[in-house]
Amino acid sequence: MALFETASFRRFRRRKAVRPNERSALAKSTQSDLSRLVRTSDPAVRKAFDVEMQSFSKLHARYLAEKETREKLDWDCIKSPNDKQVIPYSHLPQITGPEALSKLAVLKVNGGLGTSMGISGAKSALEVKDGMTFLDLIVQQVEHLNTTHKVDVPLILMTSFNTHDDTLRIIKKYVSQRISITTFNQSRYPRIWKETLQPCPKHASDDKKHWYPPGHGDLYESLVHTGVLDRLLAEGKEYLFVSNSDNLGAVVDQRILQHMIDSDAEFLMEVTDKTKADVKGGTLIEYDSSMRLLEIAQVPPDHVDDFKSVRKFKIFNTNNLWINLKALKRIMNGGGMDLDIIVNPKMTDNGQAVIQLETAAGAAIKHFNNAHGINVPRSRFLPVKSCSDLLLIRSDIYSLQNGRLDMSESRMFGIVPVIKLGDHFKKITDFQPRFKKIPDIIDLDHLTVTGDVHFGRGVTLRGTVIVVANEGQRIDIPDGCVLENRLVSGNLNMTVRPFKSPYFNLAD
Repeated sequence: MALFETASFRRFRRRKAVRPNERSALAKSTQSDLSRLVRTSDPAVRKAFDVEMQSFSKLHARYLAEKETREKLDWDCIKSPNDKQVIPYSHLPQITGPEALSKLAVLKVNGGLGTSMGISGAKSALEVKDGMTFLDLIVQQVEHLNTTHKVDVPLILMTSFNTHDDTLRIIKKYVSQRISITTFNQSRYPRIWKETLQPCPKHASDDKKHWYPPGHGDLYESLVHTGVLDRLLAEGKEYLFVSNSDNLGAVVDQRILQHMIDSDAEFLMEVTDKTKADVKGGTLIEYDSSMRLLEIAQVPPDHVDDFKSVRKFKIFNTNNLWINLKALKRIMNGGGMDLDIIVNPKMTDNGQAVIQLETAAGAAIKHFNNAHGINVPRSRFLPVKSCSDLLLIRSDIYSLQNGRLDMSESRMFGIVPVIKLGDHFKKITDFQPRFKKIPDIIDLDHLTVTGDVHFGRGVTLRGTVIVVANEGQRIDIPDGCVLENRLVSGNLNMTVRPFKSPYFNLAD
């Protein structure tokens, strides 16, 4: 198994390959440190914490071994998947009944904080549309599915130590709804110092900054350790639909579920066509005669441009995954999975370099029989990673229907506009006060906004609109203004100027 390091890690890495005798000493020292951490833990949770530290110990040992061998990805052995390895969504069967839903469970990865948007607490608690949060929409989707088809599809939320308490508090409001909700906390792993490769924390209760949730690849271990996998199987569930909680396009699709059953596939990955906005997204490849997930962190530096190009890699992973639970049980009982390690470098607040050893859930595809990809419509990938994404979701381009986002029929080409908001809009606390009301953008193609810009009520944006407020200046777009194919720049407070037409003219 190869170890792949991020480019940023390579830039600041000074440490050479680990020698065999050094690796042995490091492994023993790490095991001693982890045992000491376990002894400092609360006796009430010590057994579960010990299991987590054992899992981390195996990951760390594998990291040291791979660091010693320094095995590299052979770029010449990479092949694009063929038509049987990635199947178009249009080729999937039509659905005649809801019978398969009785064997389905839905899992949402709900461990993110949304720090890039300035969110404190669970990101899934953010209001995204019509006063409803990510969790509100997810619950509404599954509840509608159960009510419509008279089934009992359970919702499972995989939280992290960052979001678990918030999630437990939030889901109390769904107690009277027709849905069974289960939460479980994914693993908590210790960061390691970059220089020594040893665990940062000295005590199980040390500050959160010394710990991290080890990526969504931890899903499989956590399902086993928490007993959730066995419980689902005992309840007669055979299939699990997994997606990120901030992907609003990831709803249950009966055609994909039926295809999984008909094709006897143990694992399906939803992929979609790559655009310029997706050049860093992981992709499916054939490598050593099996399907693999290739992440940008795994790509040799001299092939990064090749990876980003759509000439060879035309699709990317949406992280919508369909898993056969019986097959997962077999694999985990047989020794589990050695998922590709992604080395994620971080800096502490006081400037110390640390490392997080992470894995990706999609990398499990190589462990399952008859695993393949489904090339789905772009509508099934609608993540909210930034305030630019949030503006799109809150706009008139989308409407809500039973928790599902539907694109307006008035949108002519069926594709979303490109929206780029500058740093003044980066944090949610800055973004929201800048809009008295979200503009109408049904006919917008491209929007770029930089600087101190504020939007009034009833603003309409069409075509390509660029608004640039220079440093130290401010632009106010007045109520009722229509901007169509316009560049607005300078220092304008249009709300106090005579205004005969609702259309802003560059000569004004």
